[in-house]
Amino acid sequence: QVQLVESGGGLVQAGGSLRLSCANSVRTSSRYDMGWFRQAPGKAREFVAAISWSGSNTYYADSVKGRFTISRDNSESTVYLQINSLKPEDTAVYYCGASSSMSALSISVRSDSVGAMDYWGAGTLVTVSS
Repeated sequence: QVQLVESGGGLVQAGGSLRLSCANSVRTSSRYDMGWFRQAPGKAREFVAAISWSGSNTYYADSVKGRFTISRDNSESTVYLQINSLKPEDTAVYYCGASSSMSALSISVRSDSVGAMDYWGAGTLVTVSS
């Protein structure tokens, strides 16, 4: 069983920045590609960013390219999402997910990746005021 715990959310003004963290209990011997997703009020959960186990491959939704950066530190068992130039439409609960079967590329392109992730955290709320 893998546990994921997100943190770092909060209330921020438009144009501001946040760094979200996803602490996980994945053993370094286990290889999970990871993804960040978000769910705005009344909307479906959507893909934001994904990263391979090694950290060498990253993928982003078009809506966040150039503003969001995903990274990971396997020695600290943590995946990060640096969010810059925040917009009100970025307001959502942000979730991290882990997959042992899907590559980061698959997480980014599969329409069913939300339902196919192996593990989810409880999420962290990001609220952007205008």
